[in-house]
Amino acid sequence: MDYVKGIFKNRPNRFIAEVEVDGKIEIAHVPNTGRCKELLVDGAAVYLKPSDNPKRKTRFTLHFVVNKGELVSLYSQEANSIVYDAILDGKIKELQGYSYHQREKQVDDSRIDIYLANQEDDCCGMEFLVDSCYIEVKGVTLIVDGEARFPDAPTERGAKHLKELIKLKNDGNRAVVFFLIQHPAGNDFRPNWENDPKFSQTLVEAENAGVEILVYKCNNTLEGIELVPKSLDYDLSRKLYILL
Repeated sequence: MDYVKGIFKNRPNRFIAEVEVDGKIEIAHVPNTGRCKELLVDGAAVYLKPSDNPKRKTRFTLHFVVNKGELVSLYSQEANSIVYDAILDGKIKELQGYSYHQREKQVDDSRIDIYLANQEDDCCGMEFLVDSCYIEVKGVTLIVDGEARFPDAPTERGAKHLKELIKLKNDGNRAVVFFLIQHPAGNDFRPNWENDPKFSQTLVEAENAGVEILVYKCNNTLEGIELVPKSLDYDLSRKLYILL
């Protein structure tokens, strides 16, 4: 189904947006619970997908917004699919070599986005899994001077995920937090200390505990989204900014 172009007008709450389409105000679902206030500004061009489900409360879903001359993906759950498909296609060199792949692995009372392992046979021919690797994916849309930052709003849930990865690492597993920059203008990454010092500090603690940090970006077009198969740099240090 083709995209419909519109003009963003307002976001009454985090779930919906008012968008002008062909001179008429339509209500669109926003599939991203982040603030996105730097992206969703009055007059921004957006691209929507219409739904043919008569039971839906909103006729459209907001998929892309144009920012800094780039097409930015706002579909946060799509980040998981992009990373998972890239793993299957062998585009992420750090995550190659696994024979077993699973989405949403249940761990205690939480679900980890991606689980990788290797399948082996025991002496009786029964299969079992070894070399477990747990991956939590975070989509990043906030860009400041070419630098991608996460989160754009405080996230208790995000810090909780990092603590879960630390526990998994301490239990002898491989653990990875994967930041996917969904804004093509982002060239490297750092945590958003100014916005969420708790998450940022927990990320530092996670790296110190042996949790791996991977940063990649994706190219966005209306024809599709693809991961760029090259890891990017990151900086976890807390920078001080002086406002003049």
